[in-house]
Amino acid sequence: MTTTTAASRLALVDDMTIYQAQAQKDQLLAALAATEHLELDLSGVGEMDTAGLQLLLLLKREGVQQGKQMTISGHSPRVQQVLDFCNLVGVFGDPMVIPANA
Repeated sequence: MTTTTAASRLALVDDMTIYQAQAQKDQLLAALAATEHLELDLSGVGEMDTAGLQLLLLLKREGVQQGKQMTISGHSPRVQQVLDFCNLVGVFGDPMVIPANA
């Protein structure tokens, strides 16, 4: 039996590309299964491609199907760029801090 906690925070410090996708998928689905609310801190993500984006969409969908919540915090510049380019910021509905241009 798996014990779940009310909320868990997981910080990713690796790239989210096709090269890491399978290992990250297993890790992230296990983290989602162990909690009612999974908060992903993506501030340490340097690179992201469509495999990483698909992984985030999978987690969001699985969370909805399981009655759990998955949120993203600490969007790295690359994560912001990919979500914005694919017009998916609203799909996740998480607040995103956009730095001011210097």
